[in-house]
Amino acid sequence: MSKGVQIATGATVIALLLAWVGSSNLEAFAYYENLADFQAQADSRIGKAARVHGYVATGSIRRDLPAKQVRFRVQNDPPHAVGLADAPLPVVFAGLDTPDLFKDGAEVVLEGRLWTQNGATVFHADKVMAKCPSKFEGRATDAAPF
Repeated sequence: MSKGVQIATGATVIALLLAWVGSSNLEAFAYYENLADFQAQADSRIGKAARVHGYVATGSIRRDLPAKQVRFRVQNDPPHAVGLADAPLPVVFAGLDTPDLFKDGAEVVLEGRLWTQNGATVFHADKVMAKCPSKFEGRATDAAPF
């Protein structure tokens, strides 16, 4: 077999492997869904993998140390937003290791599945990712500038 045929065969095998890895991991590269859109399709999403974006509802974080899980609620809009809030989504995260930025009002992206338990719909999160604030603002002061 000539050197050119060997190189062409090797390049073809590598290209096929890369295509296979890319297509099999396509779901992992998906963006997240808005919580309101996700809740609108909740009945059809039960048991299916999902990535959902929302904000941690104020005062909803409960750490259950014996069960090694964190329970909280996620809402569509930031807690400081004016207006009527939609119904929050209850979340159970199986683990106690939450991100450093995870707190009341934090912007989060959840990966997991939606399940129905005792007539209530609960999102079981495998991953909780807290998003970094997009901009930081300083407090206004009355002091004269230097």
